[in-house]
Amino acid sequence: MSSEIEADLSEKRLVREAGAAARVAQAIEGPLAGLGFRLVRVRMSNVNGCTVQIMAERPDGTFSIDDCEAVSRAISPILDVDDPVGGAYNLEVSSPGIDRPLVRVSDFARWAGYEAKVELSPPLDGRKRFRGILGVPDPETLTVPIDLPDVKEGLPSRIDLPLKTLADAHLVLTDELIRESLRRGGPPAGDEAEEVEDDEPAEEPQASPARSAFRPKGPKKASPAAKPTKPARTGPRKPVVSKASRLKDRDSLH
Repeated sequence: MSSEIEADLSEKRLVREAGAAARVAQAIEGPLAGLGFRLVRVRMSNVNGCTVQIMAERPDGTFSIDDCEAVSRAISPILDVDDPVGGAYNLEVSSPGIDRPLVRVSDFARWAGYEAKVELSPPLDGRKRFRGILGVPDPETLTVPIDLPDVKEGLPSRIDLPLKTLADAHLVLTDELIRESLRRGGPPAGDEAEEVEDDEPAEEPQASPARSAFRPKGPKKASPAAKPTKPARTGPRKPVVSKASRLKDRDSLH
C-alpha cells in the first residue's frame, strides 16, 4: 500500500455519528478542515434543553481556548443556515480531553501502550466491549491489537480488533496517563486546560491536564430585535443560542 493511501486511512474518522449529530458533522467537518482543524466528535445531549457538543483539535493534537473561539465563530453561521438540529440548542466547543475519544487510526497509534475502552458494532465473537492496553495499529488491515487483563483460562489475552466496526473508543483516565501528560509539560496531544464552568474563570491551556470547553457568550433567549453578542475572549462562558432557537422564541410570541 502506498504511503499516501496509508496516510489517508490513518487520518480518516472511523466513528460516525447518527441522526442530527451526523447532520451537524457533515455540515462542519469540511469547513473545519479548511481552517486547519480536525473534527473529533459531535454529540447531542438533553442538557439545558438540547446541547450540541463539538470536539475538535489541530492535526498535532493541540487545541487552545482561542481555537475554541475560532471554531465557534466559524461554525455558528453554518449551523444557522443549514439548521441540521431542527430546533433550539446550545453549542459547546471543546478539546478532546485526556480521556479522549479515539476516532482515527492515528489516535490509536499515538496512544499505543495506554489503556482504553473499545466498543464494536457488530460484536466480535459475541463480545462488543473490550478494555485493555492498546498495541500499535495496522493502518493497512485497519486492526489494532489490545492486551486484555484477567482473561479466562484458555482464552487469548491479545486480540486484534477490527477498526472497521468501531462504534466507540476512548482512553481510560489512569495515573500513568496523567503522569505522561505532566511529563510532556502539559496535556497529552489533543488535551487542554481545566473545563471552563459557567461560574469559574478560564485558565491557561497548559494549567491542568483536563478537557477545556468553550461556550460562546449569548442569551439563552433573545427577542427578535436582539442583536447577537460577540463571544468573550476570557472569563465565564455561557452556552450559545442558535439562530434556530431565536426564531423558535419569536414564533412563540404570536
